[in-house]
Amino acid sequence: MLNVPSASFPVPSSQQRVSAGARSKVPLKPGRSLMDWIRVTKSGKDLTGLKGRLIEVSEEELAKHNKKDDCWMCIRGMVYNITPYMEYHPGGEEELMRAAGTDGTDLFDQVHRWVNYESMLKECLIGRMAVKLVSASKGTVSETKNEQFNGTLPNIKAPHAASAELTPRYDWFQTDSTVTLVIYTKQKNIFSESVIVDHQENILRVEIMLVNYSYLLFLELNHAVTKEITVHCTGKTGKIELVLLKEDPFVWKMLGQPLEGHKTFVKISSRGFYYRKCRLVSKTDINHNTKLFCFELPQGCHLHVPVGYHVYLKLNISGTDIVKPYTPVLSSLLPDTLSSQCNTEKCIYMMIKMYPNGSFTPHIDHLEIGDYIYLSNPQGDFQKSKVEMLEDVFLLAAGTGLTPMVKLLMHILTNVYSLRKLNLIFFNKTEDDILWREQIEQLCLADKRFESQFVLSEPTETWTGSQGQISHHLLSESLTRSKKESKVFICICGPNGFVDQGLRLLQDLGFSKEEVFVFRE
Repeated sequence: MLNVPSASFPVPSSQQRVSAGARSKVPLKPGRSLMDWIRVTKSGKDLTGLKGRLIEVSEEELAKHNKKDDCWMCIRGMVYNITPYMEYHPGGEEELMRAAGTDGTDLFDQVHRWVNYESMLKECLIGRMAVKLVSASKGTVSETKNEQFNGTLPNIKAPHAASAELTPRYDWFQTDSTVTLVIYTKQKNIFSESVIVDHQENILRVEIMLVNYSYLLFLELNHAVTKEITVHCTGKTGKIELVLLKEDPFVWKMLGQPLEGHKTFVKISSRGFYYRKCRLVSKTDINHNTKLFCFELPQGCHLHVPVGYHVYLKLNISGTDIVKPYTPVLSSLLPDTLSSQCNTEKCIYMMIKMYPNGSFTPHIDHLEIGDYIYLSNPQGDFQKSKVEMLEDVFLLAAGTGLTPMVKLLMHILTNVYSLRKLNLIFFNKTEDDILWREQIEQLCLADKRFESQFVLSEPTETWTGSQGQISHHLLSESLTRSKKESKVFICICGPNGFVDQGLRLLQDLGFSKEEVFVFRE
């Protein structure tokens, strides 16, 4: 079987893999949905077996609870009785049992770091792990006990930081009307999409995404500034400038007071998620079961989602935070009547398929214009360098697997000057399921290098295009190089079965793993 490159998108810890069923899902019994679990947590039942007490748990004690009918698990220093949750877990009991009676933090992060487990499992909280300290004089290990435990999160060890010589630094200067923050990243090829700025109520949060690391500046400013923020990036030197406008023209003696996490440079996976509150501006039907949502970023926020990245949307449903991943789509492909409704520089567009019995989409569909939702920082590890100097590009998409392809194909058509051809092969059940057909066809007419092929598995008698499903015959006819030694790049995205079958076929056709990249829905 073809090995997917280690840099495939999303990364294994991404929710976008989980939501599409990249891990093995099992059929749940009736009455065991996510909403059913939320109702259980609200029922007042004792889900810990400790009648409301919180205790500290030794490794020895944790190890005793390793059976399906008595299962404890530690996540980031906190111990949960997950026995009541067993039947509600979409991945099945066996997946949970992999960490039964142990510290499951690493396993949890590999599969679904995005999950707000603290909210979902708060009624199952047993307590925290007893902290082990190493004696410097004797080299021995001892456990410390706290007689009083208040249920708050413990101080977990600091996340892994990068070496000092790689750590960015910053400075600032001012004029009568402006304050300029200058960040020296020590890395080249920095773009404005690498910079995320949130300024609310005089709190300034600036996060710089540098490959796998995150540099954070977090300050309470000494004086007020407006919501207008200008970001300048000098890619050749790696310098970033943020220009803030003073509300009052007087000299600042200092920039502000540092807040927790200020000047830290850690792995992105250790940083955790940061959400901002976004307003729903519009929602529009794309087809019979898919809608386009336009969310407006708050004032004082600078955020652009890079090519190949996704974000998480979060809603509080019945007292529990539910999070789902979506890949933003380009405003340039929107109908003129729709794009005029939104400030494209300040809006994020999501194409979302509605599932009537889903745990998330019915709630997002019920949002009214003006309602709010929470949106995370961009997540992913796709590198634009992958598509440099390409000659032939093939995009294989099924259903909403089109969404990560949209930005990518526009980026390639605009920036890859060596490109000879870009082919989109788009698989759907019926003609009504084809997302953005008109826009795709218009793009084909606008750029002769771009071609599209629609393939239907349940066509009507009047359909004259391609029929069937992904197959060796179809791919062998469609994935032809413009010349014998041309540099090829193939992206594939869709349901798991579609992707897995596609990877097997690509291997049979002789494409190498370096030529294939997987986007998981």
